[in-house]
Amino acid sequence: MNRRTVITGLGALAAGGAGGFALGRWSGLFAPAPPRLRLPPVKVSRERVIRTVVGLRPYRRTGFRVEREVFGAKTVVHNYGHGGGGVSLSWGSAELAVEELAKGGALPANVAVIGAGAVGLATARVLQRRGAAVTIYAKDQPPNTTSNVAAAQWNPVLVAANGDRFERAARIAQRAFQDLVGEHYGVHWRTNYVVGAGARDDALRDLFPEVRALPAGTHPFPEPEAAQYVTMMIETPVYLAAVLRDFLLAGGRLVPREFKDIAALLALAEAAIVNCTGLGARALLGDADLVPVKGQLTVLLPQPEIDYVTLYGGLYMMPRRDGILLGGTYEAGEWSLEPNREAEAAILDGHAKFFAAMQSGAG
Repeated sequence: MNRRTVITGLGALAAGGAGGFALGRWSGLFAPAPPRLRLPPVKVSRERVIRTVVGLRPYRRTGFRVEREVFGAKTVVHNYGHGGGGVSLSWGSAELAVEELAKGGALPANVAVIGAGAVGLATARVLQRRGAAVTIYAKDQPPNTTSNVAAAQWNPVLVAANGDRFERAARIAQRAFQDLVGEHYGVHWRTNYVVGAGARDDALRDLFPEVRALPAGTHPFPEPEAAQYVTMMIETPVYLAAVLRDFLLAGGRLVPREFKDIAALLALAEAAIVNCTGLGARALLGDADLVPVKGQLTVLLPQPEIDYVTLYGGLYMMPRRDGILLGGTYEAGEWSLEPNREAEAAILDGHAKFFAAMQSGAG
């Protein structure tokens, strides 16, 4: 499957060797060895599991869609298909969608946004900031959206290649999230440790502070090769609730409604509509390029001392105040929202072995 994976690992940066370490009586000629990184391990066991959640990523094989369509007196701008990068790209994709809506004239005074996930909420807020009166129509609202179960940090992954549009949306969104850092929105800077070989996207490398290799012997991980970078963790239950409050306080309306087809969409009173229905756009519009990629998270009891992220062998660990998220599943074409118990066992076993080796000092 044609994916664009942005910084799923940074092992290609690993370099170093022992040339810079102190050597006997010649120690004054060399830089001192960097201190060994010490991190508290995650406590992984079946008895610490508090829930397993499932979400379907809306992956669009030809790239996320931001496109304007005119149906007589109605203008629809589509804004969907972001795969696993919906939260990360949301503010940037929203800006692109609003630009499309305003093409050829002023922004309409009244706009309908369809969908109340991360993309729909960001789009609604951008519209409000530009002076539009906005109504969100959505079948599901936070905390019952796909965005709510995402293990989100600013790192737009599983997004099909989309050229300059992808990069522009990513850069706009990364800057927007910086303005939301803090307890209110649940956005925090976190160091990511990528263990083992990996790849990076040079086009966005400058958006990740403190990118560096970790030479063998300087880290506690069970592989000689490791690297780090810093990005923003987004606690989706906190973040989505806060953005929804902002929308309502700014005079926005939230209307529960499900749309069966495009005719139902065009029957809305608003002449301007932004379609942020995610995977729902497949049925709504007949978009066969849109496919589900099932992912699930096993959540452990919180560990307040864990303030870092690990990515290793397709597995990832991300800490939040409501629990430690363990993930690493990508089931393309799978529509079931039932947890895959075999995958859950593999995630638990893989993380248990990883953190046991880390605790013992292997690496």
